[in-house]
Amino acid sequence: MTRTNDFQLNDPRIINGWAFFDWANSAFALVITAAIFPGYFVAITDETVHVFGIEMSNSSLYAYAISGSYFLIALFSPLLSGIADYGGRRKFFLKFFTVMGSVACLSLYFFKGMDQLAVGTVGFMIAMIGFAGGLVFYNAFLPVIVTEDQYDRVSARGFSFGYIGSVILLISNLTMIIFYDRFGFPDQGSATRFSFLTVGIWWIGFAMIPFKRLPSDEKQKDTPDLLKRGAQELRKVWKAVKHQKDTKNFLFSFFCYSAGVQTVLFLAATFAEKELEFGTSELIGVVLLLQLVAIVGAVSFARLSEWKGNKVALITMLMIWVAICIVGYFVQDKGQFYAIAASVGLVMGGIQSLSRSTYSKLIPEETKDPTSYFSFYDVLEKVAIIIGTFSFGFVEQVTGSMRLSLLVLGSFFIAGLLILLTVKIKRGETRMG
Repeated sequence: MTRTNDFQLNDPRIINGWAFFDWANSAFALVITAAIFPGYFVAITDETVHVFGIEMSNSSLYAYAISGSYFLIALFSPLLSGIADYGGRRKFFLKFFTVMGSVACLSLYFFKGMDQLAVGTVGFMIAMIGFAGGLVFYNAFLPVIVTEDQYDRVSARGFSFGYIGSVILLISNLTMIIFYDRFGFPDQGSATRFSFLTVGIWWIGFAMIPFKRLPSDEKQKDTPDLLKRGAQELRKVWKAVKHQKDTKNFLFSFFCYSAGVQTVLFLAATFAEKELEFGTSELIGVVLLLQLVAIVGAVSFARLSEWKGNKVALITMLMIWVAICIVGYFVQDKGQFYAIAASVGLVMGGIQSLSRSTYSKLIPEETKDPTSYFSFYDVLEKVAIIIGTFSFGFVEQVTGSMRLSLLVLGSFFIAGLLILLTVKIKRGETRMG
């Protein structure tokens, strides 16, 4: 192992400590944003709410809360990227966003109904910002603690830790909510709110492991204009991409279908609760089904990609996503929704991993700064989430139909599919062109 400063590269103890951050914060991504909180939010609030004098449905407000969170995240992304790349204070800001997110998550325990609507909405938004902000610095640690030949293996370890940890907590919360009386809770609502506490404690508690093991921040003699540096990196990538037809078209395609993918993942639970009257325990069951099928889907589409190439695999998945949105418009019972959830799981993990690997093949081989290209990619995905979730909420607010919102998401997938057809992926792909 190579020694740098006061730690060694590829140190197993540091690597496992880094991976435990994924174990810690993935609980928020799965339990709060996907499984429990969306349905709880819709169930305990009035169907119609008034915010700043504007009338909207409770599910539209939830969609807007996600949009607002990601708007702030995208707005400050150049600054965060600048700090991560040049500021030398990765660990400080990793701690800052983790504490902010976990404390905000704990505050959701006090969200009991309409009287605490502001607590629930603002607490959720701050927790989202803490989660996304922490990921910037978590990812920035990877090239600091391991050599380049270990990136894929160590990154996969983090993903594995996150998946295992979040599923363990989700199953524990499901047990507690179903058998609430045996755990001493007066009703399911109290058990559900307690699950928010478990996520916050889990998040900050297990984060202490990476806080202790990750290398300390480097002392900077002078602090550059980090906002300017981060923004310059993004502008530099865009200037280069404008002259790279296939890379540019792929990014446009990725932007369109990401708006659909991320919105479905964020708002599927609110659709199930509101349109099909799913209970909290049923929603958790749907998410667990989705997670299990996602493993099969990721492996299957990785094999398809090896056999026929990234482009064929992505086109196949986008066609499935379009079908999901169209069928979702007509779904009437819970059994049908379980089938749709399984279909989402089938294409959920595959499209995210293959999108990133496809983009890596389109980055010019001679580039000296691939990190900037991926910073641009991440910001683009955040903006796509803003557009997708806002569109979903706005269409429902105007039409009163979440089903029509699904068709709008379908149009994002169709646009992404049509643009992807124009992309030629040369490196590593001999079949497509």
